[in-house]
Amino acid sequence: MALPQLTSGSLNRLLSAAPGDNDLWEAGHVLQILSLKKIGAAREGSNGPDRYRLIVSDSANYTQAMLATQLTHMVDEGALQKNTVIKVEKLTCNNVQNKRLLILLNISVVTQCEEKIGDAVGLEVPGQNTATTPTAPASAQATPAATGATAVNTSSSYQPQQNKPAPAPQRTQSRTNGPVVYPIEGLSPYQNKWTIRARVTQKSDIRHYSTQKGEGTLFNMTLMDESGEIRATGFNQAVDACYEKLEEDKVYYISKARVNLAKKKFSNVANEYELGLEKYTEIVECEDQENAPQVKYNFVQLSDLESVQKDSTCDVIGVVKEVSDVSEITSRATSRQVKKRELSLVDRSEFSIRLTLWGKQAESYSAEEHAVIAFKGVKVGDFGGRSLSMIGPSMMAINPDITEAHVLRGWFDSLNNVPAFKSYSNGMSGGGGGNFNRNEIRTLAEVKESQVGMGDTPENFSCRATIVHIKADNLSYPACPSDQCNKKVVETGEGWKCEKCDRSYSSPEYRYIMSMSVSDYSGQAWLQGFNDVGVSVFGMPANELNEMKLRDEAEYNTFVAKANCQTYNFNCRAKQDTYNETTRVRYGISKMLPLNYKEEAIAMRDILRSDWAK
Repeated sequence: MALPQLTSGSLNRLLSAAPGDNDLWEAGHVLQILSLKKIGAAREGSNGPDRYRLIVSDSANYTQAMLATQLTHMVDEGALQKNTVIKVEKLTCNNVQNKRLLILLNISVVTQCEEKIGDAVGLEVPGQNTATTPTAPASAQATPAATGATAVNTSSSYQPQQNKPAPAPQRTQSRTNGPVVYPIEGLSPYQNKWTIRARVTQKSDIRHYSTQKGEGTLFNMTLMDESGEIRATGFNQAVDACYEKLEEDKVYYISKARVNLAKKKFSNVANEYELGLEKYTEIVECEDQENAPQVKYNFVQLSDLESVQKDSTCDVIGVVKEVSDVSEITSRATSRQVKKRELSLVDRSEFSIRLTLWGKQAESYSAEEHAVIAFKGVKVGDFGGRSLSMIGPSMMAINPDITEAHVLRGWFDSLNNVPAFKSYSNGMSGGGGGNFNRNEIRTLAEVKESQVGMGDTPENFSCRATIVHIKADNLSYPACPSDQCNKKVVETGEGWKCEKCDRSYSSPEYRYIMSMSVSDYSGQAWLQGFNDVGVSVFGMPANELNEMKLRDEAEYNTFVAKANCQTYNFNCRAKQDTYNETTRVRYGISKMLPLNYKEEAIAMRDILRSDWAK
């Protein structure tokens, strides 16, 4: 579906309109709503209707607008949402703090889009002396309302402010002779002079980037005060000017930064704006810590994570039951080596979950045994059940001085015997591929009937099946023995040559490449696996099995046959594949686990005690 055409440049014309441009206000401008926010009743303590502040775009520029009260029902009914394209049949303009603000009086919905149209930039809003707009009919009048804490006159006629000026956004002076500060929630692109007093809850490392326009450096951080959070990013000169001045968990006065629309694909902070740091941004540490902003959590119990949407973020607190060693994986996105460490967390709901630390956090983790840790903004995953992961804006507080931590500490220390915690996944994941979740087991017939993997993206599933046949020919291949290569090597007169490494070796490192038929009570399927799967099936490296084949092929065939009729729990990845113009679904093994009969018996007992059995 083609994206609708917006009236590019119309916002600039509207905000710069000269007296007499009457037709411009009823010209039918097609705009897109980039954000929409309820800003409260008309006056504090009044019973007036709620009002809505919009950010509208014409694909070239974006600016702020107010929705007249007679149109608020369109928001309540769901007709107006983020990315809705509208046709503005009639509008007017008012002055707020000596800047012009559009008031939408009559609109119709064109369509609802899934994404933002164009690459609009903020528009410098002219002041009241720049131009005036005509007086609209009295029938189009709208009730006054407040924008944030700013009173806005939304009557349909524009007139210069001659009486008592509108109150400014709510500000507070935090200490004697200290700067007057704005709440983070009150920031918008239409304010130039402001100062916030905020705590740095997260600060990233300096990262390097390379684009068509050149190379540079950047960093970002998350700031919070009593009203909310906002993300801040600095590039190049701002990195040099600001980075060393800032430390995590300290409070600063910050001013002279740009307020931009937030780029949501880079941030999960709940704010429609973000700060762009400049080389002249002022950062002053707050020496008076009285009433300093404290981190606010909205904890979710581990037992309730199943109802939390995948890829969303949440806050959790738990006791660290297990800690894995630091391991290294290859990032699919960058092909670089990334260090990781996994924690097993438990809480009073008697659930356990796996949480992954990455990079420097994984390497520097040094909390005491069974520490209580509070996590803010961790990402929820669903592979192998439910799992959590630290991401850029996430924050971790070890043994924080908060009520929830003290309660959790007392609960865990009072346990005489550590209970068998319920788990979304069983144990640590080791080399990757997730863990097995009994609650998500599917039969092989269900997998095929529901056409898992037939879509455009791969799909994961869990099953329990028995090996009935293993293809014994080509069970392994000669691989490069260097670390992290694993490419096939070719025997030459100088040894075994790896084209990728451009080196020759005296002997290869054989690695498994498995293809096996498995079956359950409902049907059969072919599963594919690699070296980890082969080691799990045969209990020995591929080098040893290859030597057995060369030494005694009858012994080799007997040994391979003994691997049949063994039952495992499988995590699989289904993906559509085309070969010789034939499309089929391949089932790759992400992880396989031998049956733990004690755990299986406990799981069946729990089923018998569940509401399903009753």
